[in-house]
Amino acid sequence: MSIAHQSSWLKQRHSGVLLHLSCMPGDYGIGNLGEAAHRFVDFLSSCGFSCWQMCPLGPTGYGDSPYQSFSSAAGNPYFIDLKEFENRAWLLPEETASLKSLPDDHVDYGALYATFWPLMATAKQRFDDDPSAKSERKAFAGFKRHHRDWLHPFSLFMALKELHLGMPWYGWADPWKDWKTVASMAIPDDIAAAADTHAFLQFIFFQQWDKLKQRSHKKGITLIGDIPIFVAYDSADCWQDPELFTLDSQGLLLHGAGVPPDYFSKTGQRWGNPLYRWEVHQDTGFDWWMRRLTRTFELTDILRIDHFRAFDSYWCIDGMAETAEQGVWLRAPGHAFFNAVRQNLPEARFIAEDLGYITRDVVELRKSTGLPGMKILQFAFGHDEENAHLPHGFEPNSVVYTGTHDNDTTLGWLNKLEDNNLTNVTEYFGLSGTDSAWPIIRAAFASPSRLAVIPLQDLMDLGSRARMNIPGTPSGNWRWRYTPDQLDELEANEQERLLLWHTIFDRKPHMSPVSTS
Repeated sequence: MSIAHQSSWLKQRHSGVLLHLSCMPGDYGIGNLGEAAHRFVDFLSSCGFSCWQMCPLGPTGYGDSPYQSFSSAAGNPYFIDLKEFENRAWLLPEETASLKSLPDDHVDYGALYATFWPLMATAKQRFDDDPSAKSERKAFAGFKRHHRDWLHPFSLFMALKELHLGMPWYGWADPWKDWKTVASMAIPDDIAAAADTHAFLQFIFFQQWDKLKQRSHKKGITLIGDIPIFVAYDSADCWQDPELFTLDSQGLLLHGAGVPPDYFSKTGQRWGNPLYRWEVHQDTGFDWWMRRLTRTFELTDILRIDHFRAFDSYWCIDGMAETAEQGVWLRAPGHAFFNAVRQNLPEARFIAEDLGYITRDVVELRKSTGLPGMKILQFAFGHDEENAHLPHGFEPNSVVYTGTHDNDTTLGWLNKLEDNNLTNVTEYFGLSGTDSAWPIIRAAFASPSRLAVIPLQDLMDLGSRARMNIPGTPSGNWRWRYTPDQLDELEANEQERLLLWHTIFDRKPHMSPVSTS
């Protein structure tokens, strides 16, 4: 099936900053949706940016990666600003003191987990008992009704994970690992109460998110979200709808996702995510996907699709394989899928993460949908003269980054370059040394790409210690945080330069949050 070529939604030149919520300052061990997030929106607006891009917002588990979430629909409770709980006396200052003692320059996920979760049942009980929270309890009941299709199974999923001491759902005892059985059961009071606490945290997360989104739009800032193409194996999605994924009747993995061996990995990458049974999705008109996208667009204005190429074809690995060396490329119904998106979500705006092994068919799928692809300046050197990431050759319908969450910071990258590559980089960008990322940021601003997105770490000229993620490493990632003083200093020192560059390179200070395509 072919798809009529669509025009791009990206019509004008804009800029944005890449920053995940976890990286923000805050009193409770991790960035949150409170004052610092609103302050960051003000910073973006004051410096001429029009977009804020972040990583997926879902609840994280082992490895702490936002790309392996317990739910494709839920928000991460860690991002709740607990100051609201303190202001309402749902938590007392002496109870949150242990959270406030956590480091402020990085996230200690182990300590956060051990400290955060025991407090949440207490906060929920006080919410239930608070005479002044009558209207909020009514709103909470409405929230549960409105989001029941995903919230009810997700809340039970999280409560049952607690019952099973964190064990993945496919290892649970009967009858708990079968959602259809659980859905028809009378749930014991203790499990129901735990599930209601998780639903309550989602209620608060969405309330606080709505306030941040309203503030962003008021300041002319468009929110760019991120959607992993695959869901986590240990997720409420797989537990609720196992027939949509490559799982057997016992919930065990038949085939998994990843990428084959390449220059960066001799054994490839085995991600552990189940693949989709695309024929089942196609028979339902991609109903699960349309609901997933609709929910995600309620949070953000634009979505970056991680591993876009898997909508054309994907690497299929045996579920028992220990590496990704042995696999096969299988076709996905990309054109049919995006036809369905166009029919159901005609104003949807996407960015295609088209990095890695890209074939002509993948390029054709992206171009036929009109989606802008990604260009990474750190990838522009050390390969060949026709490298697609050299900025002078960018097509306008693209998004340029100095680096992504998977890259080293640009300063860290510069200081690790070998002599030949360093010479090429120095000549290309006109560097006078390797002590600043700003000449490379300028090249991103000047490039033909209509959207330039810069990680905050690069704007702050930070080295490798501020790197977010090293792909293929199971721990020690997603930890970096900035301090309020760092953002204040950046704004004071660089606001004038950023505003000038936005003018010189014709990058508009406002992007409509609603598509006009």
